[in-house]
Amino acid sequence: MSNTVRSDSYLTLHYRITAQDGEEFLSTFDMSPATLQMGSGQLAENLEKVLVGLPAMEHFVFELPPDEAFGQHNARLVERIARNGLPPEMELKENSVVEFTAPNGGTFAGFLRELDATHALFDFNHPMAGKTIRFEVKIIGIM
Repeated sequence: MSNTVRSDSYLTLHYRITAQDGEEFLSTFDMSPATLQMGSGQLAENLEKVLVGLPAMEHFVFELPPDEAFGQHNARLVERIARNGLPPEMELKENSVVEFTAPNGGTFAGFLRELDATHALFDFNHPMAGKTIRFEVKIIGIM
């Protein structure tokens, strides 16, 4: 086991991501700790950056502005799509996350903001885009 996190470390940790107003996006503190391979894309690259060099068994809290967290909200990632252009089996519910299948077989999610008789308005930005976040971390083990 190494003493500090490296860019290729395998980690066991607890982490919580909240908006400045306290709105929780993700937390493992009330579950089993997460295990992740640094550099594999399991955690956003910007969040991995702040972990490098940290020791195990300590608790850290970072305030990250949008550019160091999930980026700025991009208006080009908000799209109005005709309902008849969407798969008929797709469940459309306002204020919910809808999963799409990309041509290459991968999946990506969009937040359905508005729905009317003919169109759906999707936001493909990360839900925390444009927000300053609080990133809380307790590293349990480093391999």
